[in-house]
Amino acid sequence: MPQPEVIVVDRLVKRYGRRPAVREVSFSICEGEVVGLLGPNGSGKSTIIRILTGYLPPSAGTVRIRGRDLAEDSLTVRSYIGYVPEDAPAYDGMRVGEFLRFMAEIKWLSGKAASTAVESVCERLALESVLNVGIGKLSRGFRQRVAIAQALLNDPPILVFDEPTNALDAYQVIAIRDLIRSFAGERTVLVASHVLNEIEKIATRVMILLDGKLLTSDAKAEGQWDPRFRLHIAGPPQEVVTVLGKVSGVRSVEIETGAAGQGRVDSDGSYLVAAEATPEVAAELAKSVVNRGFSLIELIEVKPDLEHIFLDLTRHTMEARAA
Repeated sequence: MPQPEVIVVDRLVKRYGRRPAVREVSFSICEGEVVGLLGPNGSGKSTIIRILTGYLPPSAGTVRIRGRDLAEDSLTVRSYIGYVPEDAPAYDGMRVGEFLRFMAEIKWLSGKAASTAVESVCERLALESVLNVGIGKLSRGFRQRVAIAQALLNDPPILVFDEPTNALDAYQVIAIRDLIRSFAGERTVLVASHVLNEIEKIATRVMILLDGKLLTSDAKAEGQWDPRFRLHIAGPPQEVVTVLGKVSGVRSVEIETGAAGQGRVDSDGSYLVAAEATPEVAAELAKSVVNRGFSLIELIEVKPDLEHIFLDLTRHTMEARAA
């Protein structure tokens, strides 16, 4: 059974003066999804995030969160959302525990309820050791954890992150990425970022934004992609290329010399084959290799990765605008 839609954005527009920052953007997000909003800097990601979280009014269009119109019931909608802005703002003069208690009270928690909420988020974010440390003395990674902790205080069903791994080191990036993925199914999560490989590792569905327009609401399901196959074959490289190239439906054959081919161009190499979308092409590739007397060590279909899809979509869009 499909999950209910908890975020519905319809023809959203935001202008700064005469300059459009968001252009007729529409999408929906279902309960329990972890969705990425991917786009280069200046594409309108943060503007959309700030509209969804009630910090900016739209110039046109509507936003409904859990069935409620953001413009008509802003306070209720805001209570549904835990927001982690890009720069992880906090009061440097406060200790971590003081800051979280203060934020709990802002979120209408008090007394034992506030204390319980602070203890719970500190345990989940491993903040117990820094509760009495001034926020201004924390590392970037701990500041980000504190920002996430405040977003969780009132147990919101929706979490929104804007560039959550920005300026973090490799270990901190992995920790934050794993934390966000742990919310899948438990909460609905929207993550905005310009870092392609981070979005690919975090999100179950990726939306792509360019110059304020949404190019796709599901990048990995976008379009029809001709199949590609990676074959690991023992045999003379040029002869292997010739044999593969003669298979019906094959468009191109590339000897891989990078990581995928493990640097080999000798008699035990890796080949990337682009072919037409016909059901028998993989079987014909295998058959041709074996019939020629070469050893077929591996044959796998290579699905289009997010980088390939992103570059393809943005290139076509920019070419269409230029035309």
